[in-house]
Amino acid sequence: MALSTLVLRTFCRGISTNIQEFIPVSSYYGKHIRLYSDAATKQRDEPYTIRTQKDGIRTIFLNDIKKRNALSLAMLESLKSDLLHEIESDDLRVIIISSSGPAFSSGHDLKELTMREGRDYHTKVFNTCSDTMKMIKELPVPVIAQVQGLATAAGCQLVASCDIAIAAENSTFATPGVNIGLFCSTPAVAIGRAIPQKVAMEMLFTGKPIDAQAALKHGLVSKIVPKEKLEEETMAVARQICKSSRAVIALGKSCFYHQITKDLSDAYRQASEIMVFNLDLKDGQEGINAFIEKREPSWSHEFTHVNENE
Repeated sequence: MALSTLVLRTFCRGISTNIQEFIPVSSYYGKHIRLYSDAATKQRDEPYTIRTQKDGIRTIFLNDIKKRNALSLAMLESLKSDLLHEIESDDLRVIIISSSGPAFSSGHDLKELTMREGRDYHTKVFNTCSDTMKMIKELPVPVIAQVQGLATAAGCQLVASCDIAIAAENSTFATPGVNIGLFCSTPAVAIGRAIPQKVAMEMLFTGKPIDAQAALKHGLVSKIVPKEKLEEETMAVARQICKSSRAVIALGKSCFYHQITKDLSDAYRQASEIMVFNLDLKDGQEGINAFIEKREPSWSHEFTHVNENE
């Protein structure tokens, strides 16, 4: 069932929280898909990203090994296109962002940031990057960063922007822009929301890297694993997510990011209303009934009202 305005109006009756804030609407994603579905490869024989999908799990590989998977404008546009590809399909349940080569991402391509490219181009680079990072939070499915090796500047920003981050023990994270005269101001937006401010400021002011253990301690990553177990552990988390209702996951993810910015009273009010809304979904009732009846749930993965077809 498509997420339509009609469905939203049906659910919103009698609810003070604006549910449209919590459910992705087709027109929003359509706008971005039209803008980025034809992302150019800029005279490269190989794509900047490689997208695969199996059993509900989409994996996107950053694929510019020679530049340590730098987030050039072309790379960002390709990543955004792969993130949005058939985003409303029930077959898509979770997205993993991984990398080809020994580095996750070295951040922006500095060759694109010289005066030769000009202010308009620079504006486009940073706006596209910011748009992509924000969009990750707004997607209706969880996004997992599978990190190995180096993640610096905008690469570290990408890790911080994902919903979950699983890192190999050899991973390092840094915001070294200050050392070349370009403070990591946009990476600081995501990193400063993921880790304690004083830890973030030390990273930003010194440019010194932190290792995987420190990243785990401060909340930049969810877990660290041996390098040889990285893919296995990431897939285990992804498969666990796939066992749940896509609609319930989408609602819960959106509610989490909305409530976290509110004061305590507003957060509880909105979250309580969303839980009541969740109970009106067929999948909400299906899960409860399956638990009571001691059976596996049969999810619809749809934003369908429990009485909609009665």
